[in-house]
Amino acid sequence: MLRSHVAAPSGAAASWQCGRRRLSSAWRRATMVTCDARAGRVSAASSSVAKEMEVAHVTQNGGARGELTLGEKLRLGSLLEDGLSYKESFVVRCSEVGVNKTATIEAIANLMQEVGCNHAQSVGFSTDGFATTTTMRKLRLIWVTNRMHIEIYKYPAWGDVVEIETWCQSEGRIGTRRDWIIKDLSNGEVIGRATSKWVMMHQDTRKLQRVSDDVREEYLVFCPRTPRYAFPEEDNGSLKKIPKLDEPAEHSCLGLVPRRADLDMNQHVNNVTYIGWVLESMPQDIIDTHELETITLEYRRECQHDDSVDSLTSAEYEGALENGSSNGVALPTVNPNPQFLHFLGLSGTGLEINRGRTTWRKLKGKK
Repeated sequence: MLRSHVAAPSGAAASWQCGRRRLSSAWRRATMVTCDARAGRVSAASSSVAKEMEVAHVTQNGGARGELTLGEKLRLGSLLEDGLSYKESFVVRCSEVGVNKTATIEAIANLMQEVGCNHAQSVGFSTDGFATTTTMRKLRLIWVTNRMHIEIYKYPAWGDVVEIETWCQSEGRIGTRRDWIIKDLSNGEVIGRATSKWVMMHQDTRKLQRVSDDVREEYLVFCPRTPRYAFPEEDNGSLKKIPKLDEPAEHSCLGLVPRRADLDMNQHVNNVTYIGWVLESMPQDIIDTHELETITLEYRRECQHDDSVDSLTSAEYEGALENGSSNGVALPTVNPNPQFLHFLGLSGTGLEINRGRTTWRKLKGKK
């Protein structure tokens, strides 16, 4: 059961939150820029607002004054008024668009990761370990993804502007939860939602660790006072169990090797890379006629730079959850959105790295 309620902070914590609110207010005014698309010019906020931002900026070490970086000044994001969630806007770039002329699921996942890290940075957490707190750095602890669920209702195209809001909260005693809501900034339409679970790992031993009270106190002051979920529905698919795919799989792509660029600052393959590996074994006829609607991944083992990975995929069948495997009868043909189960394993040993589920919807105009 999620336990996210904390009492209002006092003393240094209250001063810290006060400084964040001043920064948030100044930042919103500083990022209200006007764009002349024809001339390609951007009119920046006044120097007085920039100075107010600098004065309001609070660092983690005791509320001392610190200077904003150039990246912080130019970033189109800020904490919300209550300081408990963060919003940032992004223009979809041509390098983030795939064959369907819309942003790829990997591009969207990377933006989600970016806004999550920027949220952590905006409240003073470390930028060199994916939102590590002071205590975590002392104990050499890092956050790693345990589960990720993403639903996309409409994919943005090249040049579209998306607004992503994110927040985090406690997830029992062993981890944290981070949620996202993705909107089309032009009309405010919700085009996607996502949720994730993160657990702590020791940077040297690579063993999972319980979230201590000291770490919990450091980040709970930045979490909603009552639980808030991107997927509040009782029957939402984000919590649906994923059975292990039975072999032999219907489709496979063997011997995938991590590139150097796939490694992140925690010295393992970044969680977004697994999405691409999962999709590599999807049948081509589905790729040609459908687009990804939902993806759920459970991360079960680290992948290092010298590992070789096999990607396996099979259509999901009824009865899979009841008996703990993917055996069963075919899903009814009345379901227009086919589902697939996925398995990523180490080549040779078959040790499970990741298991997943995807749902696909028909592309408009495709038969």
